[in-house]
Amino acid sequence: MKIIDLTQTLGLGVRGYSSEPALTIAQGGWNASTLKIYSHSATHIDAKPHFNLGNSGIDQIPVENFVADCWIIELTGIAPKTLIKSRDLGKIKDKVSPGDGLLFKTNWGKYIGNPEIYRNALPGLSEELVMWCISAKIRLIGVEAPSVSDVNNIPELTHIHTLLLKAGITVVEGLINLDKITSEKVRFIALPLKIENGDGAPCRAIAIESDNVI
Repeated sequence: MKIIDLTQTLGLGVRGYSSEPALTIAQGGWNASTLKIYSHSATHIDAKPHFNLGNSGIDQIPVENFVADCWIIELTGIAPKTLIKSRDLGKIKDKVSPGDGLLFKTNWGKYIGNPEIYRNALPGLSEELVMWCISAKIRLIGVEAPSVSDVNNIPELTHIHTLLLKAGITVVEGLINLDKITSEKVRFIALPLKIENGDGAPCRAIAIESDNVI
């Protein structure tokens, strides 16, 4: 069994994150920090309040929705601003079963630190692909880009997220290290902070490569 960390580190330079000392050994007997974190910083999961789709926050998503056997969709070398279609799933399209997840391997994490590409020219999911995922009963979708859709096109962004979240598909964004996965399918776990009525939350995401995931 091999476990691969797919999570960005929250630290200096990460958009929406900051930290300052709250206590020190000298002051209170231990070190502690006060963290300020944008709910969609780095590797994170979206919830319905993110697009005003109801009061079912991140804390109310069933925990089983954060775990799925996921197929790796090989899209390394994809061009900026490409809309991903169901045909891009290749042979995986015929192997998917209800409850499976899809992880889109684009190597987009290499552009972290270059927002003009990482954030403003990301590859997005097409409506056609999203509708296919809904009909195929996909449980979870994970992308390396900071969003599943163009953050500079609010109508499209809202539409794609609305389709996914209303269908109960878990949306994980900002993954890294998918290039370290060698298996076609992995057990994927992404556990978000349990924030009351949260519109989203940072998460720790891992992939487990095992002979038991086939």
